[in-house]
Amino acid sequence: MPEAYIVDALRTPTGKRKGSLAHVHAVDLGAHVLKALVERNAIPDDEYDDVIFGCVDTIGSQAGDIARTSWLAAGLALNVPGTTVDRQCGSSQQALHFAAQAVMSGTQDVIAVGGVQTMTQIPISSAMLAGQPLGFPDPFSGSVGWRARFTDQPVNQFYAAQRIADHWQVSRADMEDFSLESHRRALAAIEAGRFARETVACEGLSVDETPRVTTLEKMASLEPVDPQYPSITAAVSSQTCDASAALLVVSEAALKRYNLTPRARIHHLSVRGDDPVWHLTAPIEATRHALKKAGMRIADIGRVEINEAFASVVMAWAKELDYDPARTNVNGGAIALGHPLGATGARLATTLLHELERSGERYGLQTMCEGGGQANVTIIERL
Repeated sequence: MPEAYIVDALRTPTGKRKGSLAHVHAVDLGAHVLKALVERNAIPDDEYDDVIFGCVDTIGSQAGDIARTSWLAAGLALNVPGTTVDRQCGSSQQALHFAAQAVMSGTQDVIAVGGVQTMTQIPISSAMLAGQPLGFPDPFSGSVGWRARFTDQPVNQFYAAQRIADHWQVSRADMEDFSLESHRRALAAIEAGRFARETVACEGLSVDETPRVTTLEKMASLEPVDPQYPSITAAVSSQTCDASAALLVVSEAALKRYNLTPRARIHHLSVRGDDPVWHLTAPIEATRHALKKAGMRIADIGRVEINEAFASVVMAWAKELDYDPARTNVNGGAIALGHPLGATGARLATTLLHELERSGERYGLQTMCEGGGQANVTIIERL
């Protein structure tokens, strides 16, 4: 089977909610990374086969097939099409999978893949919940089939995060320790310049503005998001933010045609579903499935990027997989760096690639929880 290679990966800094990138139109935010990607690589823009972008809540500035409109807003070739993917939080990781699958099928050779999200302009679940309070309504209550199968079971992320914390015996204090470490790692990575190579400055913002200098005392003083979920506060949750990211995925034929140097190979890709009421547990079984399919052990994986939607999600995954926290999200995660929904998968892949190169590790695994109880898993091999 043909191989799919990653040649380049970049991202904007994450702009905090109502921060430096808040005023940037989503199309222009996506265009920014696409233009940089094309300029950094010796492939004529009219020879790209496709643009595949992840985006969630495709309304307002994010509507209208933002993969295609971002490419055009970047001033790039009219003949290149684009398509937008929604697998909830895993949208741009799925976009990476679709690009790799197109290359591995032999039907395409050069694909720009990534994602964009402006959560300041389009708050989470805007499309689904039509202005209802964040996270708590059940958007499926009107579905006869859904109610017949999941009667009276709440479907929201905060319920799931609390349920996971309770089931895996993760206390609020444990999660606050985890969150503080996420900020510490992110700030240390920025100070050491670890993100410099992967980041393209945007609107004067050159480094992530989401990591915070905070304390356990400040975290402990926060009220829960709701009294029903006493362990879940803003401190142990991912941050809303604005960002975009993009990768260049090519075939072996394209490597030779354009004299490109591959940085990584897609070693494995898969996606699995789990109970949608648990909502956030799918990365556990999805990782086990991926390792089995790839013929690997968790010990073979040198670095993991797992989305910190909530601290309890990552901590439960680490307990179940018995994986070293020191090799997980080593430069901080979404609690510090933000979770720009449709862009997060591409952001994680970008950071994972650069961290493999920095550390010298061979294999990296990426996964994240996704709406509806799903999880993608990507394993890449540094070359």
